[in-house]
Amino acid sequence: MVKQKKKLIEVALPLEAINIASAREKSIRHGHPSTLHLWWARRPLAAARAVIFAQMVDDPSEHTGTLLSDPGRKRAATRELGKRRAAWSERKAKYEEARRNSDHSVPEPGPEPTLEDCVADIERERLFEIIRQLVLWENTTNEEVLERARAEIWQGWRATCAENADHPRARELFDRHKLPAFHDPFAGGGSLPLEAQRLGLEAYASDLNPVAVLINKAMIEIPPKFASRPPVNPASRADKTLIQREWHGAQGLAEDVRYDGQWMRDEAERRIGHLYPKIEITAEIAKERSDLKPYVGKKLTVIAWLWARTVKSPNPAFAQVDVPLASTFMLCTKPGREAYVEPVIERSGYRFTVKVGKPKDPEGAKNGTKLARGANFKCLMSDTPITSNHIYSEAKAGRMSARLMAIVTEGDRGRLYLAPTAEMEASARTARPTWKPELAMPENPRWFSPPLYGLTSYGDLFTPRQLVALTTFSDLVAEARERVKHEALAVGLPDGGLALDAGGDGATAYADGIAAYLALGISRLANRSSTLNFWDMLGENIQQVFARQALPMTWDFVEGNPFSESTGNFLGQLGYLINAVLTLPSVGFGKAYQQDAATQALSQSKLVCTDPPYYDNIGYADLSDFFYVWLRRSLKPVFPNLFATLAVPKAEELVATPHRHGGKENAEAFFLKGMTLAMHRLAEQSHPAFPVTIYYAFKQSETESEGTASTGWETFLDAVIRAGFDVTGTWPIRTEYTGNLKKNVSALASSIVLVCRPCATDASTAARPEFVNALKVELPVALANLQRGNIAPVDLAQAAIGPGMAVYTRYARVLDAEGKPMSVRDALSLINQTLDEALAEQEGDFDADSRWALAWFEHAGFDAGEYGVAEQLSKSKNTSVSGMVEAGVISSGHGKVRLLKPEELPSDWDPATDPRLTAWEMVHHLVRALEASGESAAADLVVKLGSKAEIARELCYRLYTLCERKKRTSEALSYNALVQSWPEIMRLAREGSKPRPEQAGLFQEAEE
Repeated sequence: MVKQKKKLIEVALPLEAINIASAREKSIRHGHPSTLHLWWARRPLAAARAVIFAQMVDDPSEHTGTLLSDPGRKRAATRELGKRRAAWSERKAKYEEARRNSDHSVPEPGPEPTLEDCVADIERERLFEIIRQLVLWENTTNEEVLERARAEIWQGWRATCAENADHPRARELFDRHKLPAFHDPFAGGGSLPLEAQRLGLEAYASDLNPVAVLINKAMIEIPPKFASRPPVNPASRADKTLIQREWHGAQGLAEDVRYDGQWMRDEAERRIGHLYPKIEITAEIAKERSDLKPYVGKKLTVIAWLWARTVKSPNPAFAQVDVPLASTFMLCTKPGREAYVEPVIERSGYRFTVKVGKPKDPEGAKNGTKLARGANFKCLMSDTPITSNHIYSEAKAGRMSARLMAIVTEGDRGRLYLAPTAEMEASARTARPTWKPELAMPENPRWFSPPLYGLTSYGDLFTPRQLVALTTFSDLVAEARERVKHEALAVGLPDGGLALDAGGDGATAYADGIAAYLALGISRLANRSSTLNFWDMLGENIQQVFARQALPMTWDFVEGNPFSESTGNFLGQLGYLINAVLTLPSVGFGKAYQQDAATQALSQSKLVCTDPPYYDNIGYADLSDFFYVWLRRSLKPVFPNLFATLAVPKAEELVATPHRHGGKENAEAFFLKGMTLAMHRLAEQSHPAFPVTIYYAFKQSETESEGTASTGWETFLDAVIRAGFDVTGTWPIRTEYTGNLKKNVSALASSIVLVCRPCATDASTAARPEFVNALKVELPVALANLQRGNIAPVDLAQAAIGPGMAVYTRYARVLDAEGKPMSVRDALSLINQTLDEALAEQEGDFDADSRWALAWFEHAGFDAGEYGVAEQLSKSKNTSVSGMVEAGVISSGHGKVRLLKPEELPSDWDPATDPRLTAWEMVHHLVRALEASGESAAADLVVKLGSKAEIARELCYRLYTLCERKKRTSEALSYNALVQSWPEIMRLAREGSKPRPEQAGLFQEAEE
């Protein structure tokens, strides 16, 4: 039997540091691997690195004897033990005094601290510091930081090998000279295998979706295979300064992608550049536009054409007029640079002009011809409403068209907006595509609204000119591939003719790798070259098709110029990809396969960390067909097996999609069965020395009868447990950038990392009372550990599911009062109930005034209540209303009592001179300081509070729980924000309230 040690991730994590780095990463674009190609709901690299590291290293509690044999560690632990025992003795005395006074509100102090606890905590903090450095974006390619983490992984692995040297499969499972390999069976966007590779593990990725497989090949398979080789293109080989330099990692690879991408762009322009003519600024065009006068006589490159879809007017008087469905007439809303379209009605028709400056009718310009949300417009000619039904019928009859509204060019100091010309509109209509993707979109309005309007195939999502451009670029990939192969052979790259997909690493395989990146660049271009793109009026750029995880209808769309040097061009899209390639680790080994997670065997004896589909949140397969049709045209000769089918495989995809499975119940049953099979494979195959970690996106949803619940979350947990896993931990990872304190609402939805071990074969059956008793013993201890780790209140309930489910899955079954197996939903309900009780018991640590304030807050919030009720409550809490008025906790008058809000508290408050200091005051003065003046002001208060400040942080958890239950969102955000800011507040308090230097703008550059 394998001798298992608890891993760090099963005990503790520096969650706040991981969360901050993960959220910050969402605002980083240039050089981030996510810009290689779009994928939905990627996990942040910071979280991936931290989770895999913590999954591999032992928790220090497993090695306290060895740690204490080190004299230095023992001295440090002894000093810490003295501090903890003093605090414990104080709590014990308080508890005993309360018992003598028959006061049962003060909880027991818990077990006496030990030297082993202290040395484990000190060592744990050392590992935490490695993680804190590891998750920083700046350290993504910092070899010193990465090597420190790798060394820690190796040290733990060798110890594990030594302990299992006598295992019958020791040679296979415990080779001290080779780390276990990594596998992600739901690889998706590739964050997890990429970071496993970065940490020194062989990385294996598999996915059913060929687009995901290609992304993973581009991230973990191709760069290491051709690492540190010089480029093969003739320009680089002819430049002596380049050929003599050292080429590290993927630099040579990236240089060839850049060179051949430039060749493709130039060749495509030679073939179809006439479809993208320049516009000459004539005196007539500039007659009423003083801003255009310096450009008279010049030919300007058009960077975008703005179109509005049209239908026949519903008004019989204008039944032959194609009227615009324009959601706005604004072109630019940037202050001082405003521009807008102004329609001019002429007899039985209309034309568009462009004006600069603020419009005379701001609301009219803002709303265009749109009347309401959805397909509801008005006729430009008659103001007659155009209903959604009229638009449906016109579109399905093939009478929906498009009309040019404006032209965008690049001026000397920014964008220039011009009125459409007949020549410009005619040039767009001269395009004659020879091919278009005929693949039909699914009839699923939740994710796909274009089919409602007659746009039934993916090819219908592109203008003829866009189809010509994308087809031309796609067909040039094969030509570029042949060029690269000949260039590679010419510089002596050996070649046995073996393709990349067959394991080759010579000239043919290298050409295949370059072709893969070029095709991904074209796929990126497709995301900026569709009739679903819209014009960003503030940023003045083309926004991508997938602004969200769906293909919604776009009424006024933008058509970009792939040959310009501005927004939406081919080389710009390829540039993002190249920058991403340069940050890839390019070390070790990686391999990506197309396999079904429910039947794969790749996980055998490997470390597993995976990010499965999220029940019904995202239609990965259906959505990725948008890219697949173009990738297949470019790469079918290169990866014939990967692109063998006309569309992405869907029947086996583990997503609970009602339209595919004949209803919600069938979809849920399909998901549960498939996910159980997939999880069962992992439980059977994963390396026995390590837990399996599984990400799941959890989003709370309300149900009228049972409060907060999530079918997807429960169904997923059920699948994990049915597959034979014990859940030994759950960690909420916040992955959304929240901006400032008042925009923190998105933090209420987290991605959850489950830590799982295969179930013990000798697990017993338990009755409900036994399960509840075990929860009451173990959950409060786990809760205290989570709070010590500064977990945000918003995430506390979710993290507490880990130790709660660890109790539930410890048993083969938990039987209810009727002798039936307890469901996951019922178990979660009991875990939440026990958590509430544990938080309530913590109130005993607070002073009497604060305990009264908590009870009153639960009853009335900050609203006024009856004096008599307040007085009665004060007796049970051993305090008085008058005393709390004096303490500055409440106001009282006219028979009413009310808690003081943070903004009502005096800004010159000094705790040192407060004769009746309460935890309640501390919290709300800190909230006041933080919201009014930031973390520095809060740190100043912490300095004055000294050691008393910690009690304020503890009170925040209880306050947040009360607010969440009572749906007091604004107050909940304030308490959550205080705990989230606590590490920085404490740092500032130690360093004299000097804030860190701002880095504004460094990682906030938006992708065009």
